[in-house]
Amino acid sequence: MTATPPTTDVLVSTGWTLEHLDDPTVRLVEVDVDTTSYTQSHLPGAVGWDWTSQLADGVRRDIASREDFGLLLSRSGIGPDTTIVLYGDNNNWFAAWAYWQLKLYGHRDVRILDGGRRYWLDQGLALTVEVPRSPETG
Repeated sequence: MTATPPTTDVLVSTGWTLEHLDDPTVRLVEVDVDTTSYTQSHLPGAVGWDWTSQLADGVRRDIASREDFGLLLSRSGIGPDTTIVLYGDNNNWFAAWAYWQLKLYGHRDVRILDGGRRYWLDQGLALTVEVPRSPETG
């Protein structure tokens, strides 16, 4: 008898993401080690996180503290019920790091864009330079 692996919805397609670009319950987050790419263009509605300065504590050489991470989420317009879709440079390496950190700190609904930034660009899908403004969630 072969065990069937559990079904997960961690990876989301570009189609699913396009359908949820204007969904107020979904927040897209680009996670980069070099944020130049976010500045040049990013998915519509995406906020940008810098892995080096926002997800890691360079002094303690550890992950960002729960308090600092909570402030980042609030400033990004993310609350406990927000669905977070992560993507980024380096084939989603740092998006995967952010996924782990979000799950470590207890966020329930976190997804990763299948193929990441590279696949989105290769498909010629919509990009913007506009930085979204969202009210802090506290």
